[in-house]
Amino acid sequence: MAASLKTDIEAYVINKVKEKREELGMSQSELAVQLDVSNGFIGQAESSKSPTKYNLNHLNKLAVVFKCSVKDFIPDTPFK
Repeated sequence: MAASLKTDIEAYVINKVKEKREELGMSQSELAVQLDVSNGFIGQAESSKSPTKYNLNHLNKLAVVFKCSVKDFIPDTPFK
């Protein structure tokens, strides 16, 4: 069995970002422009087949774009 390219917490964060993006009806390309990343970056981050993920700077920008707290992307309890 192949190892996952993303940890559980990375996948959680990515899923939270995707949920917020979809709630706003925002495309991957529109979000890429807001984050100043390439068009493919968001799709790669959302793909389980790519190691691409968000960093803390991305999360800060995402909180500004989505008008929320950085904490909204982080689980309430730690993963074990």
